[in-house]
Amino acid sequence: MTLFLRLLQYLLRYRVRLASAFICSALVAGLTGAYAWLVRPVLDDIFIKKDEWMLMVLPVAIVAVAVLKGIANYGQSYLMNYVGNQAVTDVRQDLFLQFMRLPVRFHDANTTGRLMSRISNDVSMMANAVANVLKDLFQQGLTFVAMVGVIFYQNWKLAAASVVVIPLSVYTMVRMGQRLRGLATTGQEKIADINSLMQETLVGIKVVKAFGREEAEASRFRTSNMAYFRTLMKSIQVSSLASSQMEVIGVVGVAAIIWYGGYLVIKGAMTPGAFFSFLTAMFMAYTPIRRLSGANNIIQQALAAAERVYEVLDLETEQSLDKGRKELATIRQSLEFKNVSFQYAGSDQPALAGINLAIPVGTVMALVGSSGSGKSTLVSLVPRFYDPTEGAVLIDGQDIRDCTLGSLRRQIGIVSQSTVLFDETVRNNIAYGRAGATDEEIVEAAQQAYAHDFIQRLPDGYSTIIGENGVKLSGGERQRLAIARAILRDPPILILDEATSSLDSESERIVQLAMANLMQHRTTLVIAHRLSTVQNADRIAVLARGRIVETGSHADLLQRGGQYQRLHAMQFQDVAG
Repeated sequence: MTLFLRLLQYLLRYRVRLASAFICSALVAGLTGAYAWLVRPVLDDIFIKKDEWMLMVLPVAIVAVAVLKGIANYGQSYLMNYVGNQAVTDVRQDLFLQFMRLPVRFHDANTTGRLMSRISNDVSMMANAVANVLKDLFQQGLTFVAMVGVIFYQNWKLAAASVVVIPLSVYTMVRMGQRLRGLATTGQEKIADINSLMQETLVGIKVVKAFGREEAEASRFRTSNMAYFRTLMKSIQVSSLASSQMEVIGVVGVAAIIWYGGYLVIKGAMTPGAFFSFLTAMFMAYTPIRRLSGANNIIQQALAAAERVYEVLDLETEQSLDKGRKELATIRQSLEFKNVSFQYAGSDQPALAGINLAIPVGTVMALVGSSGSGKSTLVSLVPRFYDPTEGAVLIDGQDIRDCTLGSLRRQIGIVSQSTVLFDETVRNNIAYGRAGATDEEIVEAAQQAYAHDFIQRLPDGYSTIIGENGVKLSGGERQRLAIARAILRDPPILILDEATSSLDSESERIVQLAMANLMQHRTTLVIAHRLSTVQNADRIAVLARGRIVETGSHADLLQRGGQYQRLHAMQFQDVAG
């Protein structure tokens, strides 16, 4: 009921159409009841009394009822589908926006495939229930009420006897519905597993092929696929059993009515027309019950999906968790890490411990160290992808947690090793750095990133669609587009995370030139494994096991003969070191 009420809030946004659909459904129910009622005069007045006037009038009345019912049925079907699908569209939009607003740690804990399953399979199952079942709930529910009205009008004693089977029908619906809901939840989880496995495999298709693991991946997929199939068949088994039970209950009820009604007709207590009108209404009343039973099965599956959807919608977003209220002014003095420690959830070892590092404005600060030393974790604290477990990150002496996320992140640009580009035009990928940028500004940013020349050689220039994650471009070209995007954003604080580590020497040389333009007059944090790329940094901090063990310039650190000198010796095969 709670889930239904929450969904009802989406439906009430379109209350005018919803009310119109309800009116149309009431008309359909009433006109369906008119069909059942007309059976009595057709039999009694035409076939028994042989009334020629009624022979002329009743067929016209039946046609008129059919026309009016057809119009009302069209109206309620269209309007209910409009309201239902629009409501589910709103749910899907809110869910996607929620994904965008949830903290990075949520995305760390959930695979892309599982999240995609929530927004595609779960919401689609809700759509099926809302758009189609909601129509049945309105129409079949009102039709059942209309039929009950007709049967009580014809003979209240016989009607009282006929409704005895209704509690048994309701009990069957509820019992089977509970079983279906549990199975539906399991089924949605199995689908999520399939999506996760498929997304993971397709993203890594080159690795799969390179290692000849096609059959192994197919076998892994088959296991998940069959697990879903077994759950699906259990759901079908329960659903089919419910339908069969409802059919038997209905037939038992009708058989009892035929026996008792026939007895009344034989004794003269009821006319044949009244009995057949009653019987027609009974058949029409059992039809909505069967339809509602089927609708209940779908509703239970949809409720299982809705639970998964609202489970995400109820999570606290970055915005709701953010306690910052101040607008952060542009950095003027320094970026500082003060006694910073950080530990990932579920880990028993800190990723950072006791970090103290002051970076004056305009300084290029390089962070080096072996893999797992904490470099990427440290820079992730600056845009508040994570917050320190202890200590604080300060900009101009102000704790960034006291400032709004929007004002903080507007000051930061990021270029990483795993360049993220979208299946869009070159122009839109560069313009992603700043909404509303003009073509002239986009071209200027591309020129500074040494990207303009290769863009001009593309089939459609700046209008070329570059494919998923820029698949149609080389690694160096993708990186230059990312740099152009950062240049256009014009951030006072810049984070370069292994921005050249995957490039060949020629591409790296060009990208280094582009990065030199990007870093001008900015406070820059550079993460690099290749020490040749950070020799000209103003300062270098060496990290090991989450701690800063050395700081200084390239020359100073080499002279000290410490961790940096050993890293340098390994990379350049410096035997003397």
